[in-house]
Amino acid sequence: MTTDSHGVDAVEEAAEHAVHEAADRTVHGGGDAPSRLVEVLGRAGLVAYGAVHLLVAALGLRLAFGDAAEVDQQGAVSAVASVGVAGVVVLVLFVAGLVAFAVWQITATVAGFRWVSGGERFRKRVGAAAKAIAVLAVAFVAARTVLGSSPNGRAGPQKLVASLLSLPAGNLLVGAVAVTVLVIAGSMIYTGAARTFMGDLVDDLPTWAHHAGVVLGAVGNIARAVAFGAVGVLFAVAALRGDPERVGGLDQALRSLVSHWQGVTPLVAISLGLGAFGLYCILDARYRRAY
Repeated sequence: MTTDSHGVDAVEEAAEHAVHEAADRTVHGGGDAPSRLVEVLGRAGLVAYGAVHLLVAALGLRLAFGDAAEVDQQGAVSAVASVGVAGVVVLVLFVAGLVAFAVWQITATVAGFRWVSGGERFRKRVGAAAKAIAVLAVAFVAARTVLGSSPNGRAGPQKLVASLLSLPAGNLLVGAVAVTVLVIAGSMIYTGAARTFMGDLVDDLPTWAHHAGVVLGAVGNIARAVAFGAVGVLFAVAALRGDPERVGGLDQALRSLVSHWQGVTPLVAISLGLGAFGLYCILDARYRRAY
């Protein structure tokens, strides 16, 4: 009887420990995410981020073949909102997920990526901060659309440049923005070429997921780098000429590429690359390391 009693006590103790551990993981999450709820919503937000890139890619292909669609985040969320009430509901869910993913990345910026150290950890934390800013920007655009405010895609950059040019050494400030954007584009090229993005995924990836992740992530990051680089060039031109009308966002940058190259081939290539990044985000949402 004594042996049985000890055995029952051990089982009860183990069960109690498992319950407490499960509750703790539910509240505090499995790692970089501050809570399990944030992690789950964050993964949904990563899917939403991928969906936005897929929509932008589709708009880019439409522009390449003669449609006058606005090829940027605003154009993407406006396309969703045009569906009606269902589209607005989807955008609300988009915003919730994107904000949750941003919170996850902010937490990772402060104390995440514990599976690496040194310069690699620092680089990943900087990347997480940049990603948090990027998804919050998309969430902001989606939220404004839900609230009925959808400004022209060029208005924001032009107002920013006009404000900077009105300050002392304004050209230098705009030039600094251009350099920053170009540096970000360069880091994306490195990420895509060196395939460092694969380090964010779990170690035991299925073979198909590993191959797909390598191709989609490399192509997607390099395509995004080209698009960011084009935006950076527009800021540089605005700085050199002191003209805010020269600047624009992604839509203007892609249209400038079409005009400069006298053809749609670069636009088609970049659009397909952005679509590849969107698919990578969905894969990332499924297999992202969270411990």
